[in-house]
Amino acid sequence: MVRTRSHFRSQRFASRRRLVARLVQYAAAALFVDSALPDWSTWLTLPKASPATRRIPLFLISEDSEARAESFRYGADFAFSPSAILAEAPTLLTDFARAPSSETLAALDCACQGALPPLAQEGIAQFNAGQYYRQHDLFEELWMATPGPERDLYRAILQVGVAYYQIERGNWRGAYKMLLRSVQWLHWLPPTCQGIDVASLRRDSTAVRATLERLGEAQISAFDRQLLRPVRWRKAIDSLPD
Repeated sequence: MVRTRSHFRSQRFASRRRLVARLVQYAAAALFVDSALPDWSTWLTLPKASPATRRIPLFLISEDSEARAESFRYGADFAFSPSAILAEAPTLLTDFARAPSSETLAALDCACQGALPPLAQEGIAQFNAGQYYRQHDLFEELWMATPGPERDLYRAILQVGVAYYQIERGNWRGAYKMLLRSVQWLHWLPPTCQGIDVASLRRDSTAVRATLERLGEAQISAFDRQLLRPVRWRKAIDSLPD
């Protein structure tokens, strides 16, 4: 684990761009960034710009809800107030501590070159039709029947869909919690897997999470449902709006 203010400042980097090298050197499990730093956004963008560190979970700690929402634009995986991080971080770090081996990631990359199973295609059709409860059943069935690492793709879509379902029900806590859970699966997937545009799904679900963060539980009714974007995959990308 790396703490920005106590650890990195004590190292007195000659340049902020040495951050990536330090993260690799320490085999960092996570990076916590304090929004009180005048250049806090740089601490987020630099690790995400390097293939060597882009999978290190990035946390922004801030009392400012606007800063927390904005942090996702710069690459933050999570954003919490100081009080919330004490409750959430242990669980999230435990999840990410189960980082897949290089062999598993290689197997995942290989599996992602395959075709999308028919059950997943049906699940995506239900997801994109706004039938989020139905897509859960389909992807859960497929996830449980899949022994390979590509099962994380199905679990990620399932959880994003459940989050969207909770938003429609006005359940802020349920939606936010499910979106947090989905990060650990989306985090390790390549940009495209079995024809699915994972990068867009990651970006869209992050935007939803940032909006929930900005609105807060009391204003869930003001959520713009236009942000609940469809899952894009090879057979449908050309027909979907930008």
